[in-house]
Formats: sequence, C-alpha cells, structure tokens
Amino acid sequence: MKITNLFEDIPADLPEELIEVIASTKNVRIERIVSHGHTSPEDFWYDQDQNEFVLLLKGKAELEFSDPDKVIVLNEGDSLIIPAHQRHRVCWTNPEIATIWLVVYSDQSSLIYSKESNSIDPLMLCRKMKEI
Repeated sequence: MKITNLFEDIPADLPEELIEVIASTKNVRIERIVSHGHTSPEDFWYDQDQNEFVLLLKGKAELEFSDPDKVIVLNEGDSLIIPAHQRHRVCWTNPEIATIWLVVYSDQSSLIYSKESNSIDPLMLCRKMKEI
C-alpha cells in the first residue's frame, strides 16, 4: 500500500493539462487532472460514454455545457456529476495557480452510480476499487 498526495508532484511547467490515472477497474476510472490556465480546444466538446463525477480540489474553473447552453463556475470543494453523453468543455481554469481535479468515471451499469439521485455511492465506490 502506497500513500500519495494529490497536491504533490505537480510540475512547475505544464505546457499541456496533466492527466494521471490513479486507479481503474472494468467499470470505474479515477483520475487526477491538473490544469494551469488550460482549456478545451475552441470547437471541442467532451461526449463520454461514462458518467463523470468531478471534484475541484484546488483552484477555480468554468465548465460550459451545450444542452442546456450554460456555464458553471467551480470553486475549491465544489463537485458535480456530468451524466454520460452530456456535451461539455472546460472554458476556463485559473492561470495564476494550479487547478486540481479529482474525476471519477463510471459506466451506466456500475453499481456506484444512481441515476435516480444523480449521485455516486461512496461505499460502493470503495468496494469497486478493492477489485483493482
């Protein structure tokens, strides 16, 4: 068992967004993403097959959604679940400091995601991660 710190080992120079897979199973993937003023390309939209739980650990960011057309501001500690196939993009991250995200992707069939409550069950997430 190795202890890691999500706030450490951040390169001083980030020409591109840093995406690290922390853990993954058949139905779940957890990533640490570090942005430093990075955004999605102008005409690019994420349209993923998996649900996406986003937790902004540090910094500030803005996510743009295509349907409905809106922008959501995320501050430190904010989280949201982006349902599968909800088109979105990162339209702004803080250029002054690193923005650190913790992102959990889960299949529709995964037991950790409840479509009714649009939430992730933390206990089921822990059980799934033990499968690694």
